[in-house]
Amino acid sequence: MIDLYLLRYFLAVVETGSFTRAAERAFVTQPTLSSGIKKLEAELGTTLFDRSSKRVFLTDAGIRFLPRAKAILHECNLAVEAVRAVEEVPVLRLGLLGTLGNRQVEAFVAGYRERGPKVTLEIYDGTEQELLNRLDDRSLDYAISIWRGDDGHGAIRLGGEPYVFILPRDHKLAEREKLSATDLVEERMIVRSRCEVLSETSRYFTDHNVRPRLVYRTPNDSRAVAMVAAGVGGTVVPFSLADERVVAKPLEGFAYRRDLALLKPRYQPTPAIERVAGVLERWVTDFWG
Repeated sequence: MIDLYLLRYFLAVVETGSFTRAAERAFVTQPTLSSGIKKLEAELGTTLFDRSSKRVFLTDAGIRFLPRAKAILHECNLAVEAVRAVEEVPVLRLGLLGTLGNRQVEAFVAGYRERGPKVTLEIYDGTEQELLNRLDDRSLDYAISIWRGDDGHGAIRLGGEPYVFILPRDHKLAEREKLSATDLVEERMIVRSRCEVLSETSRYFTDHNVRPRLVYRTPNDSRAVAMVAAGVGGTVVPFSLADERVVAKPLEGFAYRRDLALLKPRYQPTPAIERVAGVLERWVTDFWG
């Protein structure tokens, strides 16, 4: 019999495309995760992943196994939901886009706890795709993520914000109203590896024949802003990530922005979740609307 944790390791690799990131998501070391995948492959008698390139891809056997693995975990989640439905205090599983600002998230969660009915909040951070996958396999009830249009499940469109370029407060360009690509030709650049407009940012500078020197790369947005404040370099962020330690400037010709959305359950929620959903939806709309 296959252990469920092996299926979770498998799906984590599929969703992140990397053994390293999958291990971070599963809260285990990479050797532990790799050993688990090898054990799963041994039990199945086949190879599930092609490890020949930098990014991990599914083999034909892995592709066939994927929907079954999701279905198994889906049924397990349904079993858990059935138990939770009779609990006195409902459990609300909320996914949050990892690139939301810490202060925003703090204010949002604190406000909901003040307004909402008695509920146990289970909160999960993730990328846009990770949150969608969790909604699909029913391991999340709601998620606050990027608006991509009507998803057929009644997603609620929320407010938006532009992307800006941030610099230390004492930077020589700090007094400019806006910046151009050529203003940054000699600047050092910090890369937020989970930025939703990472490829667009790279193309913006390439189109202007500007090659900023890349000095730091991180998936941690708080660390990226801290490094900007420390004078290591500048970077592109959603406006809400800028704080009092840095200055935020619009980039000429870089009109990208992001709109948020409350992604709703893709299944009939339990009665317990239905009882608390209204307050959540109203507060999300008030806070980000």
